[in-house]
Amino acid sequence: MGAVSGGEAGVERRILIIRGMKVMIDRDLAELYEVPTKALNQAVSRNKDRFPEGFMFRLSRREFKELVTGCDRFRPLKHSSTTPLAFTEHGIAMLSSVLRSKRAIQTNIRIIQAFIRLRSRGTLGPAGLGPIDS
Repeated sequence: MGAVSGGEAGVERRILIIRGMKVMIDRDLAELYEVPTKALNQAVSRNKDRFPEGFMFRLSRREFKELVTGCDRFRPLKHSSTTPLAFTEHGIAMLSSVLRSKRAIQTNIRIIQAFIRLRSRGTLGPAGLGPIDS
């Protein structure tokens, strides 16, 4: 199985709590899948029926501002005209079906394993962002 950027801890540190849900941001997912964020979002847009409510949501401007302020890796997005998408564990599981690559499948397995580890420990992880209320 291919290595995912940063290994297990690298995946876990990208899982955030927003609106009381453990999620990953489109930019982080695109990096892990080794595709441009735009390509990931286009694949999702072409397959909206696979992403019902509860699988993903767009951050509000307030959530986005707090994300950029609280996480250095999102600072380059500070002046973006659109807010990022946040994917729940179910939405992430669906991504491999729309990205359709061996890398996507391998990456999804690693990400889902990270969610399972966090759930079994009852923690978010060492560098996770705390709750962001909308």
